[in-house]
Amino acid sequence: MSIIVPQNTKSPSSRAPISTYSTPKASVRIPESNRPFECCSWFPSVDLQDVAESNSARAKRANVKISNNRASSGNAILFKQRLPRYWVADAGYVVVRIDERGFGQSPGSAAILSSQTWRDFAFAIEWAAEQSWSNGKVALLGVSYYAMTQWGAAALRPKGLVAMIPWEGACDMYGDMARHGGIFSNGFIDWWWKRQVNTTFYGAPGRAANNWGPDTIECTRTPAELAANTLDWPQACRDFPYADAPIWKDAQIDLEKITTPLLSVNNWGGTGLHPRGNFAGYVRAASTHKWLFIITGRHDLPFYRDECVALQRSFLDAFCKGLDDRGWINGPNAEKGVPAVRIVVREPRLVGVDDEDLDRALPVRDESAWPLPGTQYIPFYVQADGALGLLPPSNSALFEYAGLTGDAVQFSTLPFDTRTEMTGHPVAHLYLSLGKFIGSKKDFDVFVTLRHIAPNGNEVLYTGTSGQPASAGKGWLRASVRFVDESHPLHEPYLPHQPYTSDKVSYPEPEQVVEMLVEVWAVHFVLEAGARFVLEVSPKDTEGTDIFTSFDDADRSEAGFGGVENRVHVSGQYQSRIIMPVVPAAAASLYPDGEGPSIQTFNFLYATSA
Repeated sequence: MSIIVPQNTKSPSSRAPISTYSTPKASVRIPESNRPFECCSWFPSVDLQDVAESNSARAKRANVKISNNRASSGNAILFKQRLPRYWVADAGYVVVRIDERGFGQSPGSAAILSSQTWRDFAFAIEWAAEQSWSNGKVALLGVSYYAMTQWGAAALRPKGLVAMIPWEGACDMYGDMARHGGIFSNGFIDWWWKRQVNTTFYGAPGRAANNWGPDTIECTRTPAELAANTLDWPQACRDFPYADAPIWKDAQIDLEKITTPLLSVNNWGGTGLHPRGNFAGYVRAASTHKWLFIITGRHDLPFYRDECVALQRSFLDAFCKGLDDRGWINGPNAEKGVPAVRIVVREPRLVGVDDEDLDRALPVRDESAWPLPGTQYIPFYVQADGALGLLPPSNSALFEYAGLTGDAVQFSTLPFDTRTEMTGHPVAHLYLSLGKFIGSKKDFDVFVTLRHIAPNGNEVLYTGTSGQPASAGKGWLRASVRFVDESHPLHEPYLPHQPYTSDKVSYPEPEQVVEMLVEVWAVHFVLEAGARFVLEVSPKDTEGTDIFTSFDDADRSEAGFGGVENRVHVSGQYQSRIIMPVVPAAAASLYPDGEGPSIQTFNFLYATSA
């Protein structure tokens, strides 16, 4: 079947014109037929032209073979999006690409990840549903930015939207992306803005000459015009450190308003950007038909695997065409249906770093809910000798390091006697203080890392977002925004709700001991017999962070954070600890030969310490 590609199709605008040209532009690819088709859509901040490097080329450079299928190779593929040739000619969908306002060929003012983005996308969905080539059913599919925007549009409940697959997509622009625990994540944001956003502005000069895509057809903007028509997102992240700033309130997504059938696809290795959003979107969405699948591997490859493309098509076919080969329509956990949660199990003997073959060989396990049923939240207490134990400390100790630049302190469990799985949301309860200092105020940042140590003493590292080694878990928190709102409906003991608002800022006084509840982003690792884990506390980034680093001189200045000791307190009064999600039944179901963990000690401790 040939492909018809009418370029620069206009889609509706949710706002009055901002400039002479104000209508977003779209690329629509339609099967050659007179009948209406289902519509796949996404809303990128890239050109509608086929100019991005193909995924197959990226894979070839990395010595990775991901697929031979027509959904993951060809000249028309765009990074983190599917190939129209497959979805149009083979799967029978219309594929719509729309340049976000202020990017590519769409005029207007650029304001990424804002209510403007969500509204424009929702209007575009309704426009697509009403076209003569559409049967009125629109589905969303894409990775990263093309997943994040799905949450925002779906919360507006546009007419015609019948299915969505946010594949690794954050949904809290402040906490997931801009500021981790209140700390500016500038390493990724500055890189991303310079490389993937700044090169695609509407009217940017020299785009074709620099191989960034075709020049804008309608005009070229001067640097002053570009600045006047662009929300400088990295600078906004710097200028507005609290979550109650207008930019962050404007971008908030009411996930509870989402009723669209959804498949939220997460990645264990994505800590630092997307996982919080995929978990929150799945848990909070009001959709009756919703699923959470958790994969592993690099951020840019799994989406194109044969098995993943088959999964995407199966889900979309069910809700767009009524062709249900897996039982999606029956609902999650239904008889002859699809379990609500499916996770890739990071089996220690199969774990590798940036090894696509190993990642694809990992076993898969079905679950009925998230957090996983039967999870027990077990405290591991910091001891005076630097160990982690199951009982509160009987002696006192003080662990010190220099603020801002000091070396991390580590606390380790003993080797585990039996295989034990940790899956879910850890939270660190740490008692910390600043030493004496000169001046009116100081602050401190806490970077928490969980490290999985194999029986041979080597750290077990995992595939991170960019293919770099990633540790077992990461968490962040700035002392001045440590306030926890236990009355908030989203607060859970394993997932503290911290509003990060300006009215709750409280700087620690010299030698004042404060309790810090550090959210460690959801983890999954399996400790073999003889393995152990380490809790690491640091004033800065440590190894295993991938590209999500925090080193902005203004956000973390010497004057504000340096020149003072940071202290971790351990005593009967100050019971610093990490509460871990232990899944006792998981190994038994995965390993029916009886090698699953025995947790009688955990059960006893949990019952007596509750």
